[in-house]
Amino acid sequence: MAASIEEITKEAIDLPRHQRLALVRLLLDLDQPGASDEVERAWDEEIRARIKAVDEGRVYGIPYEQIKKEMAGRFPSR
Repeated sequence: MAASIEEITKEAIDLPRHQRLALVRLLLDLDQPGASDEVERAWDEEIRARIKAVDEGRVYGIPYEQIKKEMAGRFPSR
């Protein structure tokens, strides 16, 4: 019998971080037919470089509340 989406979601949440990210990548790739290997490699390198920069403390994230405030200033609600 096929697993329910709830069961699959729970199992995915329980995976180690690197496995969850690999699963996300696989699922996203299913909806992007024809993406070239060269483009994929370039994105993989960029993502790894950005993660490394954060891990090494060379760059820092921006708090979500700050982003919301900046976006509200750029795109005021109507």
